[in-house]
Amino acid sequence: MIREVCVDEIRDQIREMCIQANHFLSEDMDCALKTALEKEEKPLGKKVLSQLQENLRIAGEDMIPICQDTGMAVVFLQVGQDVHLTGGDITDAVNEGVRRGYTEGFLRKSVVGDPLERVNTGDNTPAVIHYSIVPGDQVTITVAPKGFGSENMSRIEMLKPAQGIEGVKNAIVDAVKTAGPNACPPVVVGVGIGGTFEKAAILAKQALTREVGVHSDKEHIRALEEELLDTINQIGIGPGGLGGTVTALAVNINTYATHIAGLPVAINLCCHVNRHIRRVI
Repeated sequence: MIREVCVDEIRDQIREMCIQANHFLSEDMDCALKTALEKEEKPLGKKVLSQLQENLRIAGEDMIPICQDTGMAVVFLQVGQDVHLTGGDITDAVNEGVRRGYTEGFLRKSVVGDPLERVNTGDNTPAVIHYSIVPGDQVTITVAPKGFGSENMSRIEMLKPAQGIEGVKNAIVDAVKTAGPNACPPVVVGVGIGGTFEKAAILAKQALTREVGVHSDKEHIRALEEELLDTINQIGIGPGGLGGTVTALAVNINTYATHIAGLPVAINLCCHVNRHIRRVI
């Protein structure tokens, strides 16, 4: 049976989600930061993490953004194949939701309409939207505002298959080392392995929206996530890049089939707030 969903409902949800994601840490990230404070061994690292906690407390109480860079809105829409979207164009609705969220929520407008002319659009649109068709009659919306301090530290490597798992490990660890303090650690490391050039990047972006502490359901990938987290936390970059034993809060890896001649690896870093929120209509 076909279920009708008006795009206005999606618009309104996205408006609220943009505001909420920029003012309140998600439950998994809040828990991860509190755990990091307990695990951090260096006094300066503990101090930085305590200051981050204080910043989050003030943001929540005074309703101010948890970061001055309120990001470019990245929206994942999983639309059930039994859903009929009504009431207008879905892309227009998503962008209208972002526009209302950023203007009515008094969030910083960080989007320029042309990458070379650099004129600000004034309302943080357009969003980056990823659509997928899935079974069922629901619409799952994930909003992940992405700041560019960490986004600029991301990379993609088109490895040769012969470089194998060691090449993958080296690429991921090197990306974190190169980023240093610039990605506002402790970071969440989103990784995409496989597919094509663009597929690997989307996999990595999606990996950032997975809850911290939830591992891949593939045993060898789960083991790789755990190993890389341990390795990265031995680098010594630490909270704020000032040294410490907690450089990353999680390493989330998504994989996909790939060509016999390729081994794409995308690394998408996100800062300690790693904003993401998910709702189902």
